[in-house]
Amino acid sequence: MSKGFGAAEFLFLLEGLKWTLLLSAVAFAGGGVFGLLVALGRTAPYAAVRRAMAGYIAVFQGTPLLMQLFVAYYGLALLGLKLPAWVAVAIGFTLNASAFLGDIWRGAIEAVPRGQDEAASALGLHYGQRMRDIVLPQAFRIAQPATVGYLVQLIKGTSLAAIVGFIELARAGQIVSNQIFEPILVFGVVGAIYFCLCWPLSLLSARLEAKFAAATR
Repeated sequence: MSKGFGAAEFLFLLEGLKWTLLLSAVAFAGGGVFGLLVALGRTAPYAAVRRAMAGYIAVFQGTPLLMQLFVAYYGLALLGLKLPAWVAVAIGFTLNASAFLGDIWRGAIEAVPRGQDEAASALGLHYGQRMRDIVLPQAFRIAQPATVGYLVQLIKGTSLAAIVGFIELARAGQIVSNQIFEPILVFGVVGAIYFCLCWPLSLLSARLEAKFAAATR
């Protein structure tokens, strides 16, 4: 007979939550770094670089995240590179996040009035200076709502890491449910935890979007 849902089970869910937060943070930070490079590549003055980055985005946006995690874990192992589940899913999520953040930031860069870039060029500023001092500060403000919105999707998407045996929040909930045979209660708690994580971020994204819209009127 099952002992029911108690403190030990809840603490196990919190342990899974810790890994969900850590995986989300690593993927968002790593995806942000590489995503910036992707965005700069998509808006670079060289056609070959733009096409290469467009292809990169197309691959990761056009294939399921689940498949990408399979490739990162099982595919690399077939090539002789056996990685721990944690490292493999972190790589998979980072690459996926870089494609989506790169596309978001590419749109924000292109939303900055072109006349500002042209004026800076006329003043003798080279491409790197124009991006660093003029374009990117404005682009990041424009991209804030979409970036926060993507973070919400990333947090929820970490549940797919369970497919390679990584124990994050959703997988921890499944384990507890299988032990005490109370799936509705357990996944109700898991859903409430996800809601407490994502709802404030969704509100923040909406407020940033409203603030930006008001500033551009």
